[in-house]
Amino acid sequence: MPDKRSHRGPHPADAKFFAPNAIGDLQLATADFSLLLTKGYADKSALKLVCDKFSLTKRQRLAVMRSACSDQHLASRNQRCVALKNLAGQRIAIDGYNVLITIEAAMSGACVFKGRDGCFRDLASIHGTYRKVTETIPALRLVGEFLKEIGVNDAVWLLDSPVSNSGRSKTLIGELARKSKWNWEIELLLSPDAELKKTDAVVASSDSVVLDACKRWANLATEIIQRKLASVRVIDLSNSD
Repeated sequence: MPDKRSHRGPHPADAKFFAPNAIGDLQLATADFSLLLTKGYADKSALKLVCDKFSLTKRQRLAVMRSACSDQHLASRNQRCVALKNLAGQRIAIDGYNVLITIEAAMSGACVFKGRDGCFRDLASIHGTYRKVTETIPALRLVGEFLKEIGVNDAVWLLDSPVSNSGRSKTLIGELARKSKWNWEIELLLSPDAELKKTDAVVASSDSVVLDACKRWANLATEIIQRKLASVRVIDLSNSD
């Protein structure tokens, strides 16, 4: 069945799954999963062990998985993270769908989760096909205006060419950039992750696989949400205090 959604909004069950009385268990589960990762346990078995303990649903498990990380990865990510104040004049390589979908989700009222590394992540998934939604152009404008505000004048968007509609996305982003006079390049790649891992540019992504391998990164989507979308509900799973 084709995806006919016009928003990147919350799942109908999220109000229950992420109600205030559920957050405590999610924080504990994230802390426990992170501890097992730190001790070298296999990801899948550790996630199942922890989430079974708290009887978490599929979407709750996804939130825990995306929010957790080992102490080793946390330290490494923190060491290579470029602060917002140091981005002026830098070239930015944007993990296109990762950044765009997170901001679309935030703008449409979906839950956003703060992980141990400080990154905000959503639960949206494009399943091999990206579909433009009502928030797409406003989200792109927000990114463009924010980059200009912080002095970033050179950006390249990397999009997954195997994802359906990526050609249309490239055209859309390119046309908006030209009209707005933003110095953006848009590239379609078989594996944006591979390029993001090796580029000398500052990477904008919250993808853990990318963050653990790239040279430098910036928490762009998080900064935009914190500074420009104050009404977004952010569920903090970064600690269990």
